[in-house]
Amino acid sequence: METKFPYVHRDISWLSFNYRVLQEAKDPSVPLMERIKFLAIYSSNLDEFFRVRVANIRHLVRVGKKTRKQLDFDPVSLLDQLHDILNRQQEEFSDIFENQILNELRENNIYLLKRKDLSQEQVEFVENFFQDKLLPFVQPVVLIKNKIRPFLNNAALYLALDLKSKDEDSDSGELDRYAVVKIPSDHLDRFILLPSSDPKIKEIILLDDVVRHSALWLFPGYTIENTYSLKLTRDAELYIDDEFSGDLIKKIKKSLLKRHVGPASRFVYDRTMPKSLLAYLINTFELEDFDLLPEGRYHNNFDFFQFPDFNLQHLKNTPMPPIPYPPLENAKNIFTAIRQRDHLIHVPYHSYESVIRYFEDAAKDPNVTHIKVIQYRVAKKSRIMKALMDAVKVGKLVTVFIEVKARFDEEANLAWGERLEQAGVKVHYSLPGVKVHSKLAIVIRTEREKNKIYAYMSTGNFHEDTAKIYSDFGFFTVDPRITLEANRVFTFLETIKVPQEDFKHLLVGQFNLRKDLNKCINQEIKNAKAGKPAAIILKMNSLQDQKMIEKLYEASGAGVNIQLIIRGLCSLVPGIKGFSENIRVISIVDRFLEHARIFIFHNNGREKIYLSSADWMVRNLSYRIETIFPIYNPACRKIIKDFIDIQLRDNVKSRIIDEAMSNKYVTGDPNLMVRSQLETYFYIKRMDQVEWLQSLS
Repeated sequence: METKFPYVHRDISWLSFNYRVLQEAKDPSVPLMERIKFLAIYSSNLDEFFRVRVANIRHLVRVGKKTRKQLDFDPVSLLDQLHDILNRQQEEFSDIFENQILNELRENNIYLLKRKDLSQEQVEFVENFFQDKLLPFVQPVVLIKNKIRPFLNNAALYLALDLKSKDEDSDSGELDRYAVVKIPSDHLDRFILLPSSDPKIKEIILLDDVVRHSALWLFPGYTIENTYSLKLTRDAELYIDDEFSGDLIKKIKKSLLKRHVGPASRFVYDRTMPKSLLAYLINTFELEDFDLLPEGRYHNNFDFFQFPDFNLQHLKNTPMPPIPYPPLENAKNIFTAIRQRDHLIHVPYHSYESVIRYFEDAAKDPNVTHIKVIQYRVAKKSRIMKALMDAVKVGKLVTVFIEVKARFDEEANLAWGERLEQAGVKVHYSLPGVKVHSKLAIVIRTEREKNKIYAYMSTGNFHEDTAKIYSDFGFFTVDPRITLEANRVFTFLETIKVPQEDFKHLLVGQFNLRKDLNKCINQEIKNAKAGKPAAIILKMNSLQDQKMIEKLYEASGAGVNIQLIIRGLCSLVPGIKGFSENIRVISIVDRFLEHARIFIFHNNGREKIYLSSADWMVRNLSYRIETIFPIYNPACRKIIKDFIDIQLRDNVKSRIIDEAMSNKYVTGDPNLMVRSQLETYFYIKRMDQVEWLQSLS
């Protein structure tokens, strides 16, 4: 990356983040079944990375050298670097699985068997299973060079078979031939429980090995010399973000139909595959060298999400059930409770019931006239969406803005849009050229013949399922400084007319967001140069925007103390002399997905504290409608600061982000281990207990 300052390409940094996920899979302090889940998360992340990011880089490779000169990086060199990193990670993945996970499963009487390990009873079971369940789905195809070239479905599993003809007198002149057979994990469970002679022992076989064992029946004229697994990942990008004209919804629907037949972005194969077979497959499927990625015996390891746990609770995380938030969940009237003071919840530590009740009560409340919400991602079965449709039935005006360009949720969002429209909800869809990523909802209620706006603003989506595993803040307020400007955001989305009044409290993408963030940093620089205390604390998913990174380097050079908590990719390089001596970066990966964005500026003792939906990436700061909202309430501000303090003291799950991308764990006082997610859970438990007792007194 050609910059005047230290900078890590986003994709290289992202692989470093995904390695932190893999670290959880090999951490012996993590329960075994949870470690298996982290293998699945790592693999799922990687699959999306290839379908989107690598596919895009490959497009850049193909455009030619003249066009590539306009880029600020060399895509060919970048692909080489990514493949080198990935090859090392894949070898470590295989080592973790084969030499750690499998051993620990055996220690707990769980055995993952290969076909050569089967008893006679299990052989009969496997063969019957193949005949009864598998046969309709396996799709065997003998390959004939330059003639038969089957289509490989995106991310589907296949076996490549090395065949030898039984007919030594064959006139074809070809005694050796290759074939492919589908492993139908899209139709059947990947992990098959086998009969066992000992009820205390659980024995499992992968669907892959059931097909391996039974494939000889599919090719009666051949013997099978060997089998090797493979899969093809296809480009999933819709390439519609910058569309400014035409019917955007129609274009998205058309693009979705093509997503599963897009060009290759990764060809994964068993690293023990002979070079001759690999060369044949490269020719057959018209692959290039940078499509190739060797892995172990098994692929689609995100299927480990389905791995049976046999209800062995001691091999799973200790439950941390969501803590109720009584001030809203038990309130006689939720709007009265919000009117009395601001409320801050922190899921998944808190229950999400307060948010659901906000919508359900709004649907029933006779004084509520309007409900407005931005939908980016929602659950398949959503009480929130049902409440919106119920509200229309009783005469309320409900407006929903649906972002149909939310990657991999486009189809679901289109379906929800149609359902909402059929119910009578006023639906607005994506704006051309930008994504709407704000997490806002407002309820307008008539009180004493005047309209009062109740706002809910969040760092995460209106999604009942992800609220159980994503760490996010949700904020309820009637503060007019915030609610009037939140309503102004909706007016813009409904009319596409630039607001006549400036935003003074909210920082809104496409308007004042980048400018006001710069003002906050510049104020810290000014204070530091004047000898005043100056500090910045930022927590987000990703930090990639070059201009903001350069500004943070400038602040560091001026003496501003900067602490960053970055879960995912971080293109900024801390600790570099002359640039970032005053910047410390950590990343926390644990059982919950860190998703909250928090920005704190010291401001000479008059701290500015913001929550946000926005990461500091070019797309968020320049090409999205994002919302950063201030927290003025002293009690809410204290909670956020306490939470940040806990995270900064984490010496169990916190990793150091450095120039070498070593992902070393933060060390601290061995007598006081701080695991921030656990500490946060009990902090909230203590706080809610005190608050609940106070409400009873």
